[in-house]
Amino acid sequence: MGTMISTRTAVVTGASSGIGAATARSLAAAGFRVVCAARRAERIEALAAEIGGLAVACDVTDRDEVDALAAAAGSPVHLLVNNAGGAFGADPVESADPADWRAMYDVNVLGLLHVTQALLPALRASGDGTILNVGSTAGRIAYEGGAGYTAAKHGTQVVTETLRLELCGEPIRVCEIAPGMVRTDEFSTKRFGGDQEKADQIYAGVPDPLVAEDVADAIVWMATRPSHVNVDELVIRPRAQAAQHKVHRI
Repeated sequence: MGTMISTRTAVVTGASSGIGAATARSLAAAGFRVVCAARRAERIEALAAEIGGLAVACDVTDRDEVDALAAAAGSPVHLLVNNAGGAFGADPVESADPADWRAMYDVNVLGLLHVTQALLPALRASGDGTILNVGSTAGRIAYEGGAGYTAAKHGTQVVTETLRLELCGEPIRVCEIAPGMVRTDEFSTKRFGGDQEKADQIYAGVPDPLVAEDVADAIVWMATRPSHVNVDELVIRPRAQAAQHKVHRI
């Protein structure tokens, strides 16, 4: 019997657009079999067909759907990219809608919990697994109007740190990437309830924000380091953004 090199499997949540879709494409190009998970079936089916992956319709806030994702992904799984997330609203604490906060916590923290719990057995079975959570610079700093999102993304960061401590000694790496200003098709538009003008203002005059492919490129780099190298956290911003409050605009 000849030696067979089995393909490594990656699961990417929130794969229907933006960073998730770009990451799925980049991982496929790097030789992974990619399980593309998101709520919008038609989008991930097109993506999976393009990259030779598998599409699984899944809302990460629904435990039954997450369990079905784990079953569809099979075992072993070598890489989990917890990318599903989102920001809703930009109101000050005084007038913020608790429903927006609940929705953000639900996807950015509890969704990450559901998917990680469901896939841990398959990651363990790989003998060399990686959990890579997509956080944000919002998980490191406060800014006006951002409390609900910054609270949720601080949650993403702290869950990542805790998991790394709890899995120490096991063959599973736990990493976080924290992007700053990334211009994607939908993120900011969603945040402002579909108000494209408000969304565009965020990037107004910024010469070169990051694009999804920049973040995907960094994710693939993190995931393909030698097994003993754990990139705890990687903060990535465009050159024009020195800090959350310091952005060069033309």
